[in-house]
Amino acid sequence: MSPLVQLAAEEAENPLIPPIPELVIGLIAFVIVFGILAKKLLPNINKVLEERRENIEGGIEKAEALQQEAQSVLEQYKAQLAEARHEAARLRQEAQEQGATLIAEMRAEGQRQREEIVAAGHSQIEADRKAASSALRQDVGKLATDLAGKLVGESLEDHARQSRVIDRFLDELDDKATKAEATR
Repeated sequence: MSPLVQLAAEEAENPLIPPIPELVIGLIAFVIVFGILAKKLLPNINKVLEERRENIEGGIEKAEALQQEAQSVLEQYKAQLAEARHEAARLRQEAQEQGATLIAEMRAEGQRQREEIVAAGHSQIEADRKAASSALRQDVGKLATDLAGKLVGESLEDHARQSRVIDRFLDELDDKATKAEATR
């Protein structure tokens, strides 16, 4: 075979270049399949993509709305919390004031009771002093009468006379005690 025929035969057998009728049939089949896909499948794909886009945008809008609502609820809670803290501080202040008032009242009551007890004690001491003084006068008077009777040599059993002697004796003792205190 001649080199030209051999070259032509090699060109006909080249696997990279398909035969023309196959190329035309493949191109027609591709256009038909692409047309069917474009008519049937592409609208469904576009519809699904549009629905997804709407869902995403709607979800974003819902999320933003929910976030705004959550933010407003958070602000309301913060305001309520601040108000509750303010109210608690006010109640604490009132309780402290009431406690201070109660303490002052209790102190005043304690002071009043203390003064009453001291006054009652002074009264009791004065009454005891008078009772002791009276008992002492009687005892001293009895002893003085007995002693005077022994010294004088006569009985001083007369009650009126005895009282006068005792009173005079005690008055002299009081005068001496007063003069002694005045000289100090």
